[in-house]
Amino acid sequence: MARPSPARPADLNPDRSLATIEVNGITKTYRTRTGAVNALAEVDCTIKRGEFVSLLGPSGCGKSTLLRIMAGLSSSSSGSVIIDGNPVIRPQTQLGIVFQSPVLLEWRDTLGNVMLQAEARGIDRRVALETANRLVKQVGLAGFERKRPSELSGGMQQRVAICRALLHDPDIVLMDEPFGALDALTRDQMNVDLQHLWAQGEKTVVFVTHSIPEAVFLSDRVLVMSPSPGRIDLGLRIDLERPRRLATRDSPQFAAYCSQIRNAFTKRGVLREEPLA
Repeated sequence: MARPSPARPADLNPDRSLATIEVNGITKTYRTRTGAVNALAEVDCTIKRGEFVSLLGPSGCGKSTLLRIMAGLSSSSSGSVIIDGNPVIRPQTQLGIVFQSPVLLEWRDTLGNVMLQAEARGIDRRVALETANRLVKQVGLAGFERKRPSELSGGMQQRVAICRALLHDPDIVLMDEPFGALDALTRDQMNVDLQHLWAQGEKTVVFVTHSIPEAVFLSDRVLVMSPSPGRIDLGLRIDLERPRRLATRDSPQFAAYCSQIRNAFTKRGVLREEPLA
């Protein structure tokens, strides 16, 4: 079986002259009634322009917290995030963000929900409507433009949310486990569709997931996070030919990448070979 090369420093922090996102020593501590909770501890990573990078780790390791700090939706306890040379000190309106839930307005149809982005940003309606129709077709929702969320499946609703996030053509898209609630077959199709959208748009994507195969399938690099407090334990470059097809998951190299990540989780005690007594 072919084995992937071991993680290298460059897999965690590539050339900073090519960076679009720099994360420098980020920590996050929450104050609770019962004491302090350390969510993130000294997280450092660099994401290059045009990369697809997955943050992969167990529940509670701070993946979503780190993503929110990148977006300026949460503050860090220490450290900094720099996007395109500018420190993140407030919500970043130039980004596209896709959350775990589609967060659609029930009284609006598909196009109406996508167009919320244009209304919030003051984008010319005619131009935005052309873009919205194009995106809806690209994600396979042609014919569903006038359907309301209650008339769409979970996968369709998440496609609407992705279109809304892309309407203003952001250079960076942050995705917080957008396919976690979908059934396995729909999730596989969404992985293929997302790869296609990313390849067309040349965007930088940071993607949060619990799924090892999903991270390997989608990513140029996978950043593996430790249990709480979250740190980046492993930066793994995924050298699989694109475009990747579902059959790619049957290849020995794909299996080797997944095995290397599972071994990292096993060493940390996240995964166990034996059940608890």
